[in-house]
Formats: sequence, structure tokens, C-alpha cells
Amino acid sequence: MSRIHEALKKAEQERANLQGGSPSGFATTPVAEAPGYGEVELAPITPKLMPDLGGPFTLDTLLARCPQTPWAPDLQTMLFMNGNDSAKGTEEYRTLRSRLYHIREKMQLKKLLVTSALPKEGKSFTSANLAQVMVRQHGRRALLIDADLRGPRLHLMLGTPQGPGLSEYLLGNADETSVIQRGPMEGLFFIPSGESNEDPAELVASGRLKILLQRVEPIFDWIIIDSPPAVPVSDASVLATACDGVLMVVRSNATPSDVARKARMEFPDQMLVGVVLNGTERDEAEYARYYYETYEKKVAPTQS
Repeated sequence: MSRIHEALKKAEQERANLQGGSPSGFATTPVAEAPGYGEVELAPITPKLMPDLGGPFTLDTLLARCPQTPWAPDLQTMLFMNGNDSAKGTEEYRTLRSRLYHIREKMQLKKLLVTSALPKEGKSFTSANLAQVMVRQHGRRALLIDADLRGPRLHLMLGTPQGPGLSEYLLGNADETSVIQRGPMEGLFFIPSGESNEDPAELVASGRLKILLQRVEPIFDWIIIDSPPAVPVSDASVLATACDGVLMVVRSNATPSDVARKARMEFPDQMLVGVVLNGTERDEAEYARYYYETYEKKVAPTQS
């Protein structure tokens, strides 16, 4: 027992020296006593990775710790950042915004997941422009989150750094203010995907996203989450459990109807608030025309 005691005392002395103080007693993990045990090496103390913000997350905290940073958006696809409020496609997004507010009168709807059946159907384009049109109304704030950890695109569209972002937060390596970006458009905030991870499915299923949303939800009017496609991987259905509703994007003359139907089945009926039909040929602009169907109607298979 004396050798164990000496080892504990030595470890306490070394820790005190590193902290610039002196030992004042022992507060160590109990060590089992057994025949043949020699000196015990205590495991090093792992530093806490996430800073303690202390208290609730407020708008003042956000503005103080998230300074405005320059963005270099793609003005061909970011419809509300080019200074032309009458550009093709902008009116369709205003209509979509009105429909979502109408739905909000009948159900809780703030955290909205935007997904598609397959890649390259326009979900990231829809997410980004929907977040932009939300903050065009005076005093509104929207948080756009790139939760597509497999094929992130939003940081490229907005012209921002990819990290630190959501993956760093989910891993516990960053706090809220470290991952939220504040751009030039008033009221619009952005969490990029962060660095790539070998197992994104485990990250999104960890439950930490719900903690993030609970922390930041009170200060935003809308939280728009861009997710991976629903059919190839399970991420979208997992992310949806932390949201209030799902907006599905399908591409005209591209998304097979059976695949769109399969994607729809990934979510409960009450969560699917609408469908955006993207890239129709009836309009000259590639992204200009959208069809929107509210949750009050049964969503029918998309027809070309």
C-alpha cells in the first residue's frame, strides 16, 4: 500500500508543479489494492475541447463572437445576392416562403430539412436560396446548415471556408460560435459542413445535432438544413428526427418516379411539408420554375 501511496503523492506533486501551486490533498480516482501491484501511472487529464459558454446562447453572444466575414458567392446561383430582386426564380422563392408561413400557422415549423431522392437534383440550391429569401423580410434571421457531410456544396455556393463546421461540432472539437459564420447579408448565418469524416452516419446519429439546434433555435426565425440525398444513404431520415418538417426536391425529367416515391417513404407523412419541382423545361431559366404542394394534400408521384 505504501508504494501506491507514494505513486499517488508523486503524481499529485507533478500536477501541482505544472499548475504553479502545491499539493493540498488528494482527489484521485480510487486504485484497487491487489498483491503484486507496483507503482501506478495515472492517465493524463484530457483537456475539455469545447469551451463552456456559460448560460443560454443569445443573439448578443452570437453577434459578439461571430464577426462578419467576407463571402464570395456564386452570383449565378445565389439569386438574392446579386442585387437584382427581379431575377428569374426570385418570385418563385417568395411564393415558397409564403406557403411555408401558411403551413406554420397550422403546425410547428422552424427547423426545416431540405433533401432530394438522388444527388444533383437541386437541394443545396434550394436550401441556400430559401434561407436568403427568408431574411429578405425585415428583422428575420435564418441559420443555414450544411449537414451533407458526404458531398457538401453550400460553402462553394456561398464562397466561404468549409471549416470549422458541423463535423467539428459533432465531434466535440468546437462550440456553436466557432462554427457559425456571419456573412454580408443581414440576418443570414451559416454553418458549413466542416472537414470530411470517415463515418458521417455515426456523426449525424450521435444526438449532438439536437443539442446544437436546441441551443440556437430561440434566436432564429428559420433553420434550414441541407441533408444528403434520402435514397442512397440513411443520413436524411436520421437528421429529420431533429427537425419539424421535410421539404423534398425533385428534378424534372431526371428523378425517376419510383425513386422519388421511395425517398418519400423515408419520412413520416406528417413531416413532409412540400415538394419542389426543379429544372422544368417550361421556363427558359434552368432553376426558375417550382411546383409546391402543401402538406394538406397527398404528395403524388412526380410526372415529367
